[in-house]
Amino acid sequence: METKPLVLRAILVGIQLPGVDDVTHAASIEELGRLVTTLGYEVGGTLSQKRDALDSATVLGKGRLHELAAITGGTGMVGTMATAPKSKARERFEEGKGKPASVQIEPEPDALPRADFVVVDHEISPSQARNLERATGAEVLDRTGVIVEIFHRHARSREARLQVEMARLQYVFPRLRESSAGIGRQRGVGAGESDIDLDRRKIRDRRAELKGQLDEIQRGDDQRRSARRDQLRVALVVYTNAGKSSLMRALTGSEVLVADQLFATLDTTVRVMRPETTPRVLVSDTVGFIKKLPHDLVASFRSTLAEALDASLLLFVVDASDPTYEAQLEVTRSVLGEIGADVVSSRLLLNKIDRVGEVDRAALLAKHPEAIFLSAKSAEDVAALRETIVAFFESAMVEEQLTLPYAKQGFLGDVYENARVLSEDFDATGRVLNVRGLPGGIARLRKLLA
Repeated sequence: METKPLVLRAILVGIQLPGVDDVTHAASIEELGRLVTTLGYEVGGTLSQKRDALDSATVLGKGRLHELAAITGGTGMVGTMATAPKSKARERFEEGKGKPASVQIEPEPDALPRADFVVVDHEISPSQARNLERATGAEVLDRTGVIVEIFHRHARSREARLQVEMARLQYVFPRLRESSAGIGRQRGVGAGESDIDLDRRKIRDRRAELKGQLDEIQRGDDQRRSARRDQLRVALVVYTNAGKSSLMRALTGSEVLVADQLFATLDTTVRVMRPETTPRVLVSDTVGFIKKLPHDLVASFRSTLAEALDASLLLFVVDASDPTYEAQLEVTRSVLGEIGADVVSSRLLLNKIDRVGEVDRAALLAKHPEAIFLSAKSAEDVAALRETIVAFFESAMVEEQLTLPYAKQGFLGDVYENARVLSEDFDATGRVLNVRGLPGGIARLRKLLA
């Protein structure tokens, strides 16, 4: 008989803080559910509460905490890890009478099945997580922990794996203070060095090692980006699952992963736009953005995001069918602002427009008349986008005359790769070329041919 795979259930916990409306709060919870599903867990229910601030000890108020404990099979009480000292008289009394039974809250008959995980839609402190685990008897994750774990599972390239490990260590480091495993002493280490001190030292050493490896990769990436600096470059900056991979495949014909899940791809891809133009247009993508993206991950993926900083044109891609698309766009712009890429020329792409009705489409047009409406699945829409990209670069191009000396005819391929040759002629000094291209590219060709 075939056994069914074990499915872990998770209860989502959301706190609606002042200034957050019902729609935004609901969208955030829904997105958290998709994150949890991406991890392979089953969402067993949602528990929300409006509060002025997260409870400093348990995130939730006492009433909601007991409701949560009834679902997870916990006691609803935080208690303490310390064992209270007992007198000999108290010990003899308990031996004769028996210890009082601990109070357990039984779930209601119609309650949801017990959950294995409690996932909080906020970044919470180690002590808050510990207290929630004591009260609920379930493992507790916060939004940051879920995102870090997804990044860990989806990282493919060496650089992405190193970046994610760095972020995970940054996340784990402060939580070592809450581990009871650090109470004892570690044999064989320095005098007076506890288990937790040893763990911290190992993490610091590993982070230093990772930083060295990432710096080495970064130098190689900087050299490659420097070589592409005078080329025509477009970067897709996308809210996660807004259709980045589908659009990348449509523009370049590259075989990139397309999956209906959050953070399906983490590695930067640079491909030539097809059909190819002269000069060539390079299209690059970046890691997808999301609400409350942990700052440690932003810092870790700074080299990946540098593709956006070095581009000449940014395409902001959002899901037009999502009612919270404006919040998605704000998140994307905020993250780019952190790395200084907010000064780069940009265009707004409202993707998945085929899922939007006529009335909503008219409202979008009135609100964003400058936006490009498209579906990455439509060949006509993609072709129109390609023409828009070409027109953007054409507007910045200039026409110049270059002379290619007879002794340097080997550089003719560089000229054709970096500029559009309008005409050719010959004189006593060499090949005379009338070209059209970007000022920076032509300046580099002049230096090369001098």
